[in-house]
Amino acid sequence: MMYDVIIVGGSYAGLSAGLQLARARRQVLVVDAGQRRNRFAATSHGFLGQDGQAPEAIVAQGRSQLMQYPTVTWVQDSVIEASAESQGFAVRSECNGTFHAKRLILATGVVDTLPAIEGLEQRWGKHVFHCPYCHGYELDKGRIGVLATSPLAMHHALMLPDWGTTTLFTQGVFTPDAEQQAQLDRRGVSVESGAVRRIFGERAGLQLDDGRVFSLDGIFTMSRTQISPLAAQLGCEFDDGPTGAYLHTNDMRQTSMPGVFACGDASLAAGSVALAVAEGVRAGVGAHFSLING
Repeated sequence: MMYDVIIVGGSYAGLSAGLQLARARRQVLVVDAGQRRNRFAATSHGFLGQDGQAPEAIVAQGRSQLMQYPTVTWVQDSVIEASAESQGFAVRSECNGTFHAKRLILATGVVDTLPAIEGLEQRWGKHVFHCPYCHGYELDKGRIGVLATSPLAMHHALMLPDWGTTTLFTQGVFTPDAEQQAQLDRRGVSVESGAVRRIFGERAGLQLDDGRVFSLDGIFTMSRTQISPLAAQLGCEFDDGPTGAYLHTNDMRQTSMPGVFACGDASLAAGSVALAVAEGVRAGVGAHFSLING
């Protein structure tokens, strides 16, 4: 069967793109591996109408609504290869063979590579976060640590005093210059330069290499992000972002490869559920316009 659009990824962005196309009565296939980026978090915040809901509940409701449309097919699988062909595109899945479509939407999200610090990975999404807007409020003006992985930690450090008493752990990654230090002082941010040995305890205890211990309510840090290899297989262009490469798209979320669209964290330098849903709308509408215009 030749679908109108295949959407790779059935999380927030992919569901949102699919809904636009389903309502345009297009034949849509969603192939989803079920690995949401925020699967480690107990609740999701900042998305109007769903604030405080469990991520899996938001996705389940979205999928239920999408699957009410008879032109949508859902396959639970991983896509391992994508290529262009004469009439559109082919995607090969791990377990269900190859599928074909006139257009392709990459809503694959990203994979986070975390700082190699003992105890951090186990607390990711629970007491260690990347987005203040998503998780800062719940720290209740408590004690917040910023764990530097690059000089861009200044961005986090200057934001987070709105959510609590903030300490920047530079880890020797960078030393604030005089102007930066003045900015930190104005925001009331403390600075510690020692390397972090481990994160421990029920919440976010932090120990430096010199043995000093800090009791924190939450820690923010930047991961490095990686995009699915499908985009490179298709020859899509990338832009450089603060945490890694992301897909270059135009205003309608078409990539540099005609007929291939992208949405969600894979096409944004920063992401959240609300942004992913909004970008999914643009990609779905963009793919529909592309089908109309040939």
